[in-house]
Formats: sequence, structure tokens, C-alpha cells
Amino acid sequence: MAGAGTGTTSQEAPVPRETPATGLTAAAVAAQVALGHTNATSARTSRTIGEIVRANVFTIFNGILVTLWVLVLLTGRWQNGLFGLVIVTNSAIGIVQEVRAKRTLDRLAVLNAPRARVVREGAEREVQVADVVLGDLLVLAVGDQVPADGVVRATTGFSVDESLLTGEAEPVAKAGGDEVWSGAIVVAGRGRVQATAVGEESYAARLATEARRFTTTYSELVAGTNRLLRWIAVALVVVGPAVLWSQLHTADNAGWRDAVTGTVAAMVGMVPEGLVLLTTLAFVVATVGLARRQILVHELPAVEGLARVDVVCLDKTGTLTHGDVRFDRLVPLGNGDPALAPAALGLLAAADPANATAAALAASFPSPNGPPAQTVPFSSVRKWSAVTTAAGPTWVLGAPEMVLPAPSGTEQVAARARSDELAATGARVLLLARSGESPGTHDGDAVLPGGLVPVTLVLLAERIRADAAEVLGYFTDQGVALKVISGDNPRTVGVVAASVGVPGVTGAEDAIDARTLPEDPDALAAAMEAGSVFGRVTPHQKRAMVQALQRSGHVVAMTGDGVNDALALKDADIGVAMGNGSAATRAVAQLVLLDGRFASLPVAVGEGRRVIANIERAANLFLVKNIYSLVLAMITVVAVSAYPLEPIQLTLISTLTIGVPAFFLALGPNSRRYLPGFLRRVLRFSVPVGLLTGAAAYAGYAVSRWLEPDVGVAGARTTATLVVLIVALWTLVVLARPLHVWKVALIATMAGIAALVVAVPALGERIVLLQVSPQVLLTAALMGAGGALLVEISSWVFRAAPAPSRSRPAPAR
Repeated sequence: MAGAGTGTTSQEAPVPRETPATGLTAAAVAAQVALGHTNATSARTSRTIGEIVRANVFTIFNGILVTLWVLVLLTGRWQNGLFGLVIVTNSAIGIVQEVRAKRTLDRLAVLNAPRARVVREGAEREVQVADVVLGDLLVLAVGDQVPADGVVRATTGFSVDESLLTGEAEPVAKAGGDEVWSGAIVVAGRGRVQATAVGEESYAARLATEARRFTTTYSELVAGTNRLLRWIAVALVVVGPAVLWSQLHTADNAGWRDAVTGTVAAMVGMVPEGLVLLTTLAFVVATVGLARRQILVHELPAVEGLARVDVVCLDKTGTLTHGDVRFDRLVPLGNGDPALAPAALGLLAAADPANATAAALAASFPSPNGPPAQTVPFSSVRKWSAVTTAAGPTWVLGAPEMVLPAPSGTEQVAARARSDELAATGARVLLLARSGESPGTHDGDAVLPGGLVPVTLVLLAERIRADAAEVLGYFTDQGVALKVISGDNPRTVGVVAASVGVPGVTGAEDAIDARTLPEDPDALAAAMEAGSVFGRVTPHQKRAMVQALQRSGHVVAMTGDGVNDALALKDADIGVAMGNGSAATRAVAQLVLLDGRFASLPVAVGEGRRVIANIERAANLFLVKNIYSLVLAMITVVAVSAYPLEPIQLTLISTLTIGVPAFFLALGPNSRRYLPGFLRRVLRFSVPVGLLTGAAAYAGYAVSRWLEPDVGVAGARTTATLVVLIVALWTLVVLARPLHVWKVALIATMAGIAALVVAVPALGERIVLLQVSPQVLLTAALMGAGGALLVEISSWVFRAAPAPSRSRPAPAR
């Protein structure tokens, strides 16, 4: 790890070997900023405008279309070059929408950006993480993520979890002089750390991305679309030269201009010019829509990932409840001296103020004068804290079953029994115990003192979210399994889960104590399938539980707000953090509910389902065109005939039956539940429909040449164009079902524009190069109707075919 003197210019303004307790002065901070020794990194929340322009303009398929456009211009037939407008339109739409989304998300990201606490000129202050400078004295507490590499200068039971960086799940206690890496999560105590490496030289200064850089949200849409594009690219390379050969050798073409025109038409038809745009656009629009609802999406595919989720793991505190615990009452146990309990609780609360429970107690129990002689901060692994007073006694506060794991003697047994009774009512119960010994240590962690005497039970109250039952009911109706995973007493968790309607849970007795769960992954997976509510779950177990569910083939979403949820959030397929949660959870999650409202989650799920269902419709439309264009190309190669369509005619067909309708269908409402097998389902529909459309088009072309030889290639191409329009519009009807008013209006508008082009010679003859005659119209109507009927039959067969079995693809990690 880099020390304080690392960096090319660090010798110009050396940082003190040890920053004083008062922190850096304003002059020292200014000097470090001037030298560029800040925590700013090259990591960004979104692409730059230049990158957005390059990504939307300089694509392989745009390159192919530009080349074909140049070739068409060389023939002198300007009408056939109008498909070049598609390049400009697609690129412009993509750029404008993504820039708008970038500005919206960047503003949200700034508002939600993590902040750091530093000591400067003797006072603590909050600064942006990027504004931390070399030598700053960082103030860290439970739930914080370390923003820069550093050395511990002061500590009070300071422990960090480095598993996001090293993979080791055990907390690491840090003493004065120990190194701390950025990206680690503070799980216990408090500490002051001097920053010794910042920005690009630190281990992981990018708070919002470092913990997530090891995982990429799996997108079935993106993966399936990329496979389609690879296949289409191969088809272009293989079929293109063959089509050019056939067009140069057919007697139907009068010269090289006709040959080039036919070849360009075939190639343009096989290019999915708008598919990538619509996929990206649907994600972007969904992300912006969620942002307006106070849901921040860190990764675009996470919107789709929510639609695939079939198990939601919920933390009780902060998700089912508001998380703002408050003191309720004391239940004396008649042991020791209960009158000393208020002072002890005040001392415990003052010794560990970063703990939420301690903060609740501090409001009711003022801190006595004088610091304790020894402090053991609360840890989500130990689930207890302790202070040793100057007079000698040690007070321990924590979960009864953790403070007295193996009760012995009448007093301890009675205390455990009474705590279980209260927990069964839904109360959150802590035990205050007293000992004449000091806490010990083992393997660097604190150990309970011996001779503990239970003094009183501390009851805390939590408010159940008013919308929790409604949200859980939504997920249950949608067939999504619910798993409540909490570090609290199992009986308490069971009562809360029953009150909000978790299926299969009737009360405290239905909850499972996680300490009884097996460690074997297969056995744990079986236990997770059988149970719905788990209490006394450690952070390490939460992570193992998520992995066990994934091992069983589930797509898992994990919600949480505390530092003990961070590991599970990172490993879940979709991590959802509450906006009022710890910095660590917000850093590792793919989605952040900025307003902390659990009720926002169904909105996000619905948006994911809308995206995946609508893009599937659009993909069907594009792939049908690619298939029938390929079919026509292969037929012309075998028959050594002219290609049945002009480029301008394909542009008309694509615009009216694919481009404009796909845009509206991809962005319209859609509540269809997620079905696995996107690519297989698209191919099962598109391949037969594309084959039928291509066959009908060439049949119309051939029949027109046979019945009316005088119409020539131009007349036959008019027949083929009209046939494709009819069949493709009916395909649009099939894919748009159920036909709501706006969909009927959309299809009618497209059909009306097609009829107008055919009816008006200035459009049909001069621009689209149609040669309309009664014979052509009759032939096209009959062949088109036959093709549309076959498409309808094919769609019935498609709907009747069994759905693919549910399987969970392995996400890239």
C-alpha cells in the first residue's frame, strides 16, 4: 500500500508523518488540492457526452449502412439512399435520450453521493468523498465505508470487514498504527484514520463502484440481443458476397447499377438497425422514470433483473419496520441492583453512539460523568457491547441468547425464559447483565466476562411500516417467494413476519434460529426452501443464504439498510438498499430507494417487467425482418434472379411495420409477468413467421412475373412490397395483443400511411418506385392475405407450445 509520501509530486508538499489530532489546516488542505492529492478518481456515474456520441454513431451496423448508402449514391438513384435517414435518426434519438438520462442520473448521484467526516482545524466536518486530501484525519464509525487508504491513529474497539476486497468474511480488529484499506466497512467501534493514499493511488477510493466492480448485473435481454447480433453479423459476411455474385450474373439486372441496388437491398434488410437503440432506450427511459420516483439505479440492466427475481430476501429492521427503534420500558429481573441500570445504560449508550440501539437509549438515559475504563463496542457478529466502569463492575448489553448462550443457575435460566416470553409478543428485547470481571479477548475479538448476573430486560419498540403488508401481498400474488432474514431474536421476527402476512408464518414458533442451520451449502439450500423466517442471522450467514438460494436456481433480490446487510446485497442478483441506510449498503446495491419507502419496490419490479416484455416484442419485429430478408437473399442466390425489393421499398416497410411501431411498443405499458427463455421464445416466433413472410413475398414476385410478364422486375417488386406490408402489418397485430385503443390507433395509422403511399403517384411511383396496377393489387392482396393467415396459424402454434423450463443463467461475476 502506498504511504504518505507516494505520488510523483508528493515530495513537493510533504504530509506530516502523523497528522495532529486537530487535523489539517486550511492552508495544508489547499496545498494538497493544488498538487492534485485529492480523492477524486476517474470513475464516473455515467458516460461522458463524447462517449455517448461515439457509442451511438460509431457502431458496426452503422458502418455497414453508411458503406451501402455510399454505394447506392454511386448508382444515381437517390430514392434508394433514403435509408440513410435511419442512421441519422437512430443515432440522434439514442444520443438525445441518453444525454437527458445522464443529466438526470448525475444530479441524483450527486445528491446521493457518499460523504466523509474529517477533522480540520480542530473541528469535525462533512466533505464529499472526492474532497478528502492526502493527510486528512478521517472519522469513521459503524456503517461507514473507508474512503481512502490510511493508518489508524485513534481507536475505540475499531473493527472493519475487508471481505469486499479480500474475500475473508471475518471482521478485523484494528489498533493504532494498523493499515486500513479503502472499500472496507466499519462493523464495530470508532476510529480516526490518517489518509495515506487517495484517488487513483488508493486501494478502492471509488465508494459507489469499488464494492460492485467484481459483479455485473446479468441481463438476459442484453445477452440474448448480443447473440442475435453476432449471428446476424456472420450471416452478412457469408450471404453478402453470394448475393452480389447472383445480382451480377442474373439476366434480370441491366447493369452494375441494378446489381448494386439489389445487393444493397438484401444487406439493408438483414441489418437490425434499431434493435440495439430500442434496447438501450427502454433501459434509459425506465431508469429516468424510476429516478423521478426516487429510485436510483446504479446499473441499467438491474431494471430488467428485477423482473426475473423469484425470491426476495428481506431484513426486518428498516424494511418491514421503520428502523427507528425507541426505548419502551425496563423489566427488572430482581437480581443485582436494578437501581443502577439507568446509569449503566447511559454509560453504554455514550460509549458507542454510532449504534442505533445506543442512540435510542441515549434519548432516555443521560450519560453519567466520566468515561469508562474499557469499552467493547457493539458488533453485529457478537450482538453485544460492554463497558467496564472506573469502579470495577462490567456492564454487558445485548441479545439475551448471546449474552447468556448457555444459561446456568436459577437467575440466568429465569432471565432467558422471561426474555423469550417477551420476544414472543413481538417486542425487541435486550438483556443488561453485570459482572465483576472485565471482558477478555480471543483471536483478536472480545469475549464475554464470566459470572454474569442478569439485572434487567430492556424493551425497544419498532414501528411496522403501514405499507409492508400490501407490498408483501403484491409479491405473493406475483408468485415471488419471501424470506425474512434478520439478526434479531427469531421469536420477535416471527411475530413481525406474521403480522405483515408472510405466507406460511403464523407466529413466533414458525421462525427458525439461524444458529441451528447447517453450514453445508446443499443442506442450507434445502433449509432455505423449507423456511420463510430466520432470526439471529449473522452477516456471514446472510451472504451464505443468498448463495444457497442461487444454488437452487433462484434469482434473488436482497433488501437491507444496515452494515450487516452489505455482503448479502453485494452477492444477490439484485441488491436493493434503503436511502436512509448505511453508506456501505448504498455503495454495493444496484438500486437505492432514496426515500426509504419499501412500497417503491413493486414500482421498480413493474418497470422491469415492462422493459423485458416490450423489448421482446420489438426484438420479434426486427428479427422477423432479418429472417425474411435472409430468405429472399437465399432464394435469389439459388434462382440467380433479381432481389425482389428495392432499398427504398424496404425502408418504407421497415419504417411502417417495425421502426415506428417498435418504438411505441417498447415504451408503452405492459404488466406481463416475466417468463424465462427470451432468446428461445423470440426465435420460436420469428423464424417461422420470417420464413412465411419471405416465402409469401417471393411467391408474389414470381406469380406477378408469370401472370403479367410485361410488368417486369419493377412491377413484380411492387407486388412483393405490398405482400410484405400486408403480412408484416398483421404480424404487428399479433405481437401487439391485447389490442388496447392506443395500439389499434397505432396500427391503423401505419396501415393508413401505407395506403396513402400506394394511392398517391407522387409518393408511390416517384419516391418508393412502385408500379401499381389492378393486377398487381389483386395478386398482392391474395398473396398477402394467405401469408397473414399462415402467420396467424403460426402464432397459435407458438402460443400452444410449452414454455421453456425455468433455469437460472450464471451471472458474470
